[in-house]
Amino acid sequence: MKQCYFCSRNLKEIDYKDLAILSRFISLQGKIYPRKKTGVCSKHQRKLAQAIKRARNLGLLPFEK
Repeated sequence: MKQCYFCSRNLKEIDYKDLAILSRFISLQGKIYPRKKTGVCSKHQRKLAQAIKRARNLGLLPFEK
């Protein structure tokens, strides 16, 4: 089982403006990768999805194609 990316780096908050980190967790079509594929824990997966959706609404990330 993979270690959670955010737990291993001791990151408390996921910033919606940090596109370098967020883009690691979305596909080329703009879909959010599931926990099984990324290895992120459930707590951080929920925060990650919220941050990605927030960035999409502000036009920083693309919506699904």
